[in-house]
Amino acid sequence: MSLLIVTGLGKSFGGNRAVDGIDFSVAPGELLALIGPNGAGKSTTFNMVNGQLKADRGSIRLDGQELIGRKPREVWKLGVGRTFQIAETFASLTVAENVQMALLSADARLFSLWRRAATYRRDDALALLAQVGMVSQADRPCSVLAYGDVKRVELAIALANDPKLLLMDEPTAGMAPAERHALMALTKRLVVERGLGVLFTEHSMDVVFAHADRLIVLARGRLIAQGRPAEIRDDPQVQSVYFGSGKTFEKAGDP
Repeated sequence: MSLLIVTGLGKSFGGNRAVDGIDFSVAPGELLALIGPNGAGKSTTFNMVNGQLKADRGSIRLDGQELIGRKPREVWKLGVGRTFQIAETFASLTVAENVQMALLSADARLFSLWRRAATYRRDDALALLAQVGMVSQADRPCSVLAYGDVKRVELAIALANDPKLLLMDEPTAGMAPAERHALMALTKRLVVERGLGVLFTEHSMDVVFAHADRLIVLARGRLIAQGRPAEIRDDPQVQSVYFGSGKTFEKAGDP
């Protein structure tokens, strides 16, 4: 059973077809990686699912509900969480307060948020932080955290509205190799425990092949391959798009 079903999705900018009639799906408990060279249409696809861009054609259905035409806030309320390439937290607030702010937003209670954040649903915030291994740092300001820990806080924030689908834009950007794999292993555990679906973009092929359940590959706006990591690694067309002839992916599935 699919959680997210994308069919015939297309978006043009002037005469350029940035995304040209692609189909894919994401199942509960699945990490689906969206990869492709620069200009492949990854960001455009990602932003259409999130509601930041409106598709010209096609359908994006989450649990049977059409997302096309809805604003990002509406998409978020329907159960789509998101993390960003550059982690977005309030540096001056504590780790717990950052998550409490997200809980305030999830409950549509943003009025007087600066006064309320320190006490609002603190136990729930701590529970989310425990899930990402950050509860021991709950009362530290985000400004003093290592970058890998900030990304963990961002993950807790993204889970605050109890999403069905999580969109992760370059989740390991700027992280050391060990941190990258730790974050994605944590994400996978949470995905399985919560029955989430995850669609993520990522330039680090070691992360993609080690942690994705399936991959979809775009080139010039078209979907050229989809399948398990081993199938994609050995796909001649994917090899050609990324490297030209005569080269292959390294065994990136080994951290």
